[in-house]
Parts: sequence; structure tokens; C-alpha cells
Amino acid sequence: MKTRVFIDGKEGTTGLQIYERFQNRNDVEIMLIDDEKRKDVNERAKMINSSDITFLCLPDAAAIEAASLCTNPDVRIIDASTAHRTNPAWDYGFPELSEKHRENIRNSKRVANPGCYASGFISLVYPLVKAGVLPEDYPVTCHAVSGYSGGGKKMIAAMESENKTKEMYSPRQYALTQKHKHIPEMQAVCGLKYKPMFNPIVDDYYNGMVVSVPLVTRCLTKKYTPENIHEIMAEHYVGQHFVKVMELGGTETLADGFIAANTLAGTNNMQIFVCGNEDQILLMSRFDNLGKGASGAAIQNMKIMLGINEATGLE
Repeated sequence: MKTRVFIDGKEGTTGLQIYERFQNRNDVEIMLIDDEKRKDVNERAKMINSSDITFLCLPDAAAIEAASLCTNPDVRIIDASTAHRTNPAWDYGFPELSEKHRENIRNSKRVANPGCYASGFISLVYPLVKAGVLPEDYPVTCHAVSGYSGGGKKMIAAMESENKTKEMYSPRQYALTQKHKHIPEMQAVCGLKYKPMFNPIVDDYYNGMVVSVPLVTRCLTKKYTPENIHEIMAEHYVGQHFVKVMELGGTETLADGFIAANTLAGTNNMQIFVCGNEDQILLMSRFDNLGKGASGAAIQNMKIMLGINEATGLE
């Protein structure tokens, strides 16, 4: 029996990627809504309530409205928007964080898919908080670079336009007011007392992301070396299929001393690096903002919810 899947917002970047990932599968029936009815509340409610799994690939307000349309207690919803990521009634969809996270997803009717930048940040900071490495008042800082696809249709069109400005060929830092929409989930999921400072940069390539968190060792709960931190990270993610802690210092993977952000584009994989020295340690998470940072993670969560091998068909 096929799983009936409805993608509310199939026309967006994430929705389209989820749709495309289902194209070669014979165990899923994609429920399609007529173009002229895709904003019809009654028609969308009908589709949602007759599905087994609904993906919400919508702006926040629309995602909240869509979730409220579900009256069938058997329907399971995965929300790719920011709307429900800090809502305690929803389970956070990052199964590699702990066995409890995976179990919650497996049994959940409502899963909030992580944000792309947040996925990288949380992959680095959550294990450190759990291991007691960071004091509760540690001033966490995060830097990140992403391909422009993360900006959605409008940014993609601008970056690929013939009228592209000179500045668009350059890396551009944004969220300068420190109010990026991913900060609340970064803080909440990691259990941080204070909001992290977050400095995202968008650059002139399509997809792929590196998220970095620097640590000053004299400010940690005790003196940690890069070797200590690497051991903590490796132990936390041992046995995970998609999240891998790479060799200390990236000496083999990053042999030239550079870390490229688009290496894992087109995959659901995530690589974690621990670099630095006795005084300053640099943690980095590399992945595809459209893969493990969006549609790939959503498909992985669906597989867990359905009891399917999460690695099948996802690379």
C-alpha cells in the first residue's frame, strides 16, 4: 500500500525538491492539487486530511494556517517552515542529536524540520552543551556561508538575472541586526541561556553551506584541547549514517587547508570538523542547505516516522 503524500507549497524551492526526490519511488503516491486551487483553503484542507503525510513548505503564517486545517488525527505533518520549531507541541526533526530525538520523531504526528543554518549550528553546539563543555554564560558566536538557493525564488531569480549587480558577485553578509529567524531555535534546542551572535553570508554559488563556531578554550568549563573536543563530537555521532565527524584538523579531507562550502551539494550528508590549537578551537559543519538543511532532512524524517530505512534513496 502506497503512502499518500501531499506537499503544500510544492512550487517553492524546498517543496519542489521534496517532490523531485519522490519521482523514482513506487511506494509513494503524490497527491497533486490543481494549480488554480492551490490557494483554496477548502481544497487544501481536503488534501491534507486525506493524506498520510503532509509536508508544509510555506511561509510561517501560511504553515500555521495549514496545520490548523488538519482535523484527521491520523495525518502526520512535517513543517519545513520556521513556524513550529520552538513549539513544544512539535518534535524537532534532527534525529542524530540523540536517541530521544529519533524516538520522538518516530512516534510523532507533528515534526518541525530544522532550519538550514540552525542544523549546522546545533550539530556543533548541542553535543558541547550536553557534555558540559560550555559554561551557561558562554558568548557563543557563529559564522556561516551559504549558496544563494537558501534565499528562495526571489533571490535565485536575482542572482541568475542578466541584470545582476556587481555586488551580487561578492560574498554578502546579512542579518546585521542580529535578528535572523533561525536564532530562536539555535538557542532553544541547544539550551543556551543567551542568544548566540550569528553572522550569515550568502555567496555567488547555488547550494552548499559551512557553519562555523569558534571556541576560546580559556573560557570553557575547563581546559579542553582540540583532541578532547574531537573525541566528544566523535562519540556523540558514532554510528550515524549521515552525520560524520571527520579526522582531527581535517588533515586528509581538507589537505589544502581550505574548506569549500559546496562539496556536499546534492547529498543529505553532513561533515563535522574540529580544527585549531590549544588556545582557540574552530568547529565547522559542512552540508547542503537544500539537502540535510531542508528537503533531505524532511525525507529522512518521513522515513523514520514510517519505519523505513532512512538511508534508502538518500545519499
